[in-house]
Amino acid sequence: MRIVKLTEETKKNILENLLKRSPNQYGAYEAAVNEIIENVRQKGDAALFEYTEKFDKARLTPETIQVKEEEIEKAYQLVDEKLLEVIRKALVNIRSYHEKQRQNSWFNSEENGTLLGQKITPMARVGVYVPGGKAVYPSSVLMNVMPAKVAGVSEIIMTTPCNADGRVNPAVLVAAHEAGADRVYKAGGAQAIAALAYGTESIPKVDKIVGPGNIYVALAKKAVYGNVSIDSIAGPSEILVLADRSANPRYVAADLLSQAEHDEMASAILITTSQELAEKVSVEVDRFLEHLSRRPIIEKSLDNFGYILVADAKADAIEAANAIASEHLEIVMENPFEVMTKIKNAGAIFIGEYSCEPLGDYFAGPNHILPTNGTAKFFSPLSVDDFVKKSSVIYYSREALEAIHNDIEQFAACEQLTAHANSIAVRFEEKES
Repeated sequence: MRIVKLTEETKKNILENLLKRSPNQYGAYEAAVNEIIENVRQKGDAALFEYTEKFDKARLTPETIQVKEEEIEKAYQLVDEKLLEVIRKALVNIRSYHEKQRQNSWFNSEENGTLLGQKITPMARVGVYVPGGKAVYPSSVLMNVMPAKVAGVSEIIMTTPCNADGRVNPAVLVAAHEAGADRVYKAGGAQAIAALAYGTESIPKVDKIVGPGNIYVALAKKAVYGNVSIDSIAGPSEILVLADRSANPRYVAADLLSQAEHDEMASAILITTSQELAEKVSVEVDRFLEHLSRRPIIEKSLDNFGYILVADAKADAIEAANAIASEHLEIVMENPFEVMTKIKNAGAIFIGEYSCEPLGDYFAGPNHILPTNGTAKFFSPLSVDDFVKKSSVIYYSREALEAIHNDIEQFAACEQLTAHANSIAVRFEEKES
């Protein structure tokens, strides 16, 4: 990996380079995505089946697009029992973590005749998109479905690509069934997002779409936002490791590579105060690459978006980490909990050398659907909050409104909204006369 001195100039250049990975930069794909969306919107199943045959080489019909019970049963026969056991263990952790995020409706009444509150209502139907391109992600099924279940969503619709034979990966199907997805459809790409957003003869319209995907999926979610809600527009995966001389270079190298293998546009960055560690990590990366199965993908990722940055001081390293606002941030330094308190921008924070990123991807419990491309400065991980709506509740008695009606009328008059003022005044016109 390239080793670069951390300066204001290098930090600026790296931030600009990382932004090239944002879906906002993929204008060349937008026309194709918009055409797909419009065709599915207008033609429904016919367009959906056409695109599925074109991109996934699978011929589907209204009778075969939805995964059937016998397909799920077959999937259980094909999945290793040990994997099924791990999925169930992970679900316990994921459910437990997300249950702590649940909020209840609340109401507060006063003796003056007022009641204010907030009503929490689960969404009626949500769509979960699960990718199925270069790799399969049963872990994403768990992370997307479980917070929706905990939130109390009435119906969870899942879409995921199938192979040319019309089959969905068995591990994905088992994960969907274990997590509690209500229906699974064999649809991927922008066409699946369009189907969820507008509905077709086979796939019902949803209120919100969640889940990661490729460039086409990201742009499709961006395009349908407003007709439905979305979680976020996810970019390629990324990891940033903050480390000092106390870190194990072999562990750090392994963790950087764990994200670089996702795709060619993934980002892996080490920021360290130790030149010696930087050099050792670079050597370990090369050693690992000799044996990793996804070496071509990793090498392109590291060539384009991989960096080892050497900082003069810990404060400089932390400042750079906050500026980059990485999806995953590992802190492998002396006094890591103290460093954690100074982190303002990160999707998920992993503390200590045994809290490696894959722990969060698969098992620990916090959600692995995280903000990317610097959006951790203003976005949060997927949570139960993403699957509920909040309604304000207001009640005033006549006596309570009478005590303040002149104040409201004055405010309305200031904004020259006479109908607003009249709506209040009419309730007390007998008294005024």
